[in-house]
Amino acid sequence: MADQSGFYRVVRTVGGPAMNAYFRPWAEGLAYVPSTGPAILASNHLAVIDSFVLPLVLDRQVKFLGKSDYFTGSGLKGRAVAGFMRGVGTIPVDRTGGKGDGALKTGLKVLNSGGLFGIYPEGTRSPDGRLYRGKTGVARLALQSGAPVIPVAMIGSDTAQPLGQAMPKPMSVGVKFGHPLDFSRYEGMDNDRFVLRAITDEIIYAIMKLSGQEYVDEYAAVAKARIHAAKVAAKKAGGAAAGEDTAVADATGAHGEPNATSTSGSPVAASGLPVATSGLPVATSVMPAAPVQ
Repeated sequence: MADQSGFYRVVRTVGGPAMNAYFRPWAEGLAYVPSTGPAILASNHLAVIDSFVLPLVLDRQVKFLGKSDYFTGSGLKGRAVAGFMRGVGTIPVDRTGGKGDGALKTGLKVLNSGGLFGIYPEGTRSPDGRLYRGKTGVARLALQSGAPVIPVAMIGSDTAQPLGQAMPKPMSVGVKFGHPLDFSRYEGMDNDRFVLRAITDEIIYAIMKLSGQEYVDEYAAVAKARIHAAKVAAKKAGGAAAGEDTAVADATGAHGEPNATSTSGSPVAASGLPVATSGLPVATSVMPAAPVQ
């Protein structure tokens, strides 16, 4: 196997057979991945295991970015996680600053050295299996490196490892590679936001054609925040409903008959007391719409 570090070869030799048996990965379009030279693998992102399954079907090492937290854990478990992440080609990057400059420089370094660089244009895992709007970092990386972009579609990884599930299920996961995309016609235009958006949309469209996913013109991070806020609102609404139900029970008595206090004019459930959820906003109605870019 070419283009692999010694550590990566060890991890692949030791853990590869077990992971292959567990996920039984299959692939289509492997001929589109060059045997040498730089290339950007732009993939949809359905599960944590995407970064582990995708390299299983390739002879070349693929390097991904990973949160620096994966590499700073303490104790035996922390060291084991850090060692594994490095072993599979993950590069630590500090994202606390909120800017992608560090990630871009890291990706350029990999590509300028002739390597394969894996990137998820959506920026985070899909919250519901759909394909979300791409961030333009992948376009900037393609223009500054001159490397071709190979669209990739992970198939079934979200079924093997649903969002929030730490341990994936043993099942077959697929990887589809598409025809390389060449953006050399836009050379020198990496600061033009319209060009960057056009390139990113073209990449996302190619991924969509491979994966068959429904497209959502919204950033996945925005969708995740909205879904989380809706859950929080629903939880609060549930607590408020429980409190109102208790008040109803106190007002009506154990058998649903009005208590003495309720006959003085206080409304009871049987005589028009609003149901527990009335007056509460629908969970998503108070969330802001996705920003227009």
